[in-house]
Amino acid sequence: MITSLPYISGTKTSGSKVDWSKNTGQGAGPELSPVDKNKDSWVDAGSTMASDNKKPSLKEDLTCSICYELFSDPVMLACMHHFCRACISTYWRGIRGTVSCPQCRHEFPDRQLQTNFLVSGMVEKVRASSGEGYQKNLQNQLKDSLESHCAKREEYLNMIRQDKEQVDTIKRVGAELQARVQAEFRALRELLQQEEQEVLGELRREQEELLERAERRLEQLRAAVREAEESVRVLQQAADAVETSVLLELPEVNFRPSLQVEKGAEFDVSAFAGRYSGPLQYITWRRMYRLLRPAPAALTFDPETAHPSLCLSRDKTSVVEASPSGRHYWEVGVAGNAKWDLGVALEAVDRRARAKLSPENGYWTLRLRDGGRYWAGTQPWTPLRVDPPPRAVGVFLDCEERLVSFYNAESMRLIYSFRHGPRGRAYPFFSTCVSERGQKPQPIKLLHFPKTPSEHLA
Repeated sequence: MITSLPYISGTKTSGSKVDWSKNTGQGAGPELSPVDKNKDSWVDAGSTMASDNKKPSLKEDLTCSICYELFSDPVMLACMHHFCRACISTYWRGIRGTVSCPQCRHEFPDRQLQTNFLVSGMVEKVRASSGEGYQKNLQNQLKDSLESHCAKREEYLNMIRQDKEQVDTIKRVGAELQARVQAEFRALRELLQQEEQEVLGELRREQEELLERAERRLEQLRAAVREAEESVRVLQQAADAVETSVLLELPEVNFRPSLQVEKGAEFDVSAFAGRYSGPLQYITWRRMYRLLRPAPAALTFDPETAHPSLCLSRDKTSVVEASPSGRHYWEVGVAGNAKWDLGVALEAVDRRARAKLSPENGYWTLRLRDGGRYWAGTQPWTPLRVDPPPRAVGVFLDCEERLVSFYNAESMRLIYSFRHGPRGRAYPFFSTCVSERGQKPQPIKLLHFPKTPSEHLA
């Protein structure tokens, strides 16, 4: 740091350039300004001290008080005032004996001049920054940065609006689910009041968790907007400063915001809704063994549509009716089976053709492989974590809502839901899968009433 910078030059006045040819007296140059012995201040000849306290610019500080131009080969006197080497040499020319500083009148026994390379470098930097090309480039940088931060701010504001819509959707779906839960429990009000409150409490807790996550994201976005607005303010000030003074470099702005918020974050409202869109009365009845609607359907296998590898018993030869409308639920015993597929199939599927079991081909299924690997029959397959393994699987079909859900029939814990189920007539679908040569496939049992764990093993 150069302590002499405040003394590099005086403030340039509006008066004309001093005529140095009017040098009078021997041993001293012309007096640029009267000197107050009690103060370290001065003014140019023919002018008075400026009344305002405007801080001189860097360009003014680097201006020679003799030629009123930027320093050329700046030198520093012992009094720490700076002048162009040529200017001070010309000023002292013809003076015999002791010379003095044109500004502070300090006298020197010799004419020693010390080149100030730091000031020289600053002069070159200012001279380079004063060029039209540099100024235009600096303005373009500021403009681009300002536009970028404004665009980022608008992007965050749009994300806030989108997330607010997500919050409204969560609230709306939550309200609809609460109404649906209340309707389901109305028929069982007297006996199941406590159960209803427990389910509603769980729903509200999940809704609050979703809303809390959404509010946290909104707060992150608001903080990011505040950061972007602060950057816009600083850049705007810098852009304004370019028009009035020299700006050597861009202000310190975090061009890569410290707060990074990913856009497009989704809240799984479908999964939230799926947990409360199933047969709530039946789920409660599994715990209470009380009244129930819809009840497990007494399904039987249809030998006309059965796979050739299925061996049907005599009491399971009735026709399984298709389900064109309404809500239906049935349970399938799968204890001891290492692999199986079950779910719902459209009436129009080709039973003779081999096809991938996926909604695109008219199948909405749950599958088990290798005795412990569960998959949802999507395209591609969706791996599922099912713990504990179900001894019986409940299948719920809501034709109006196009909902197909699978439950652990013992705990009524949701395993997976298809939100875009079949349109039109659909049948229950079962498959024991093709067994290895020499192995007999394990039977799949249709259950007509709730089974205890021991009965599932029978």
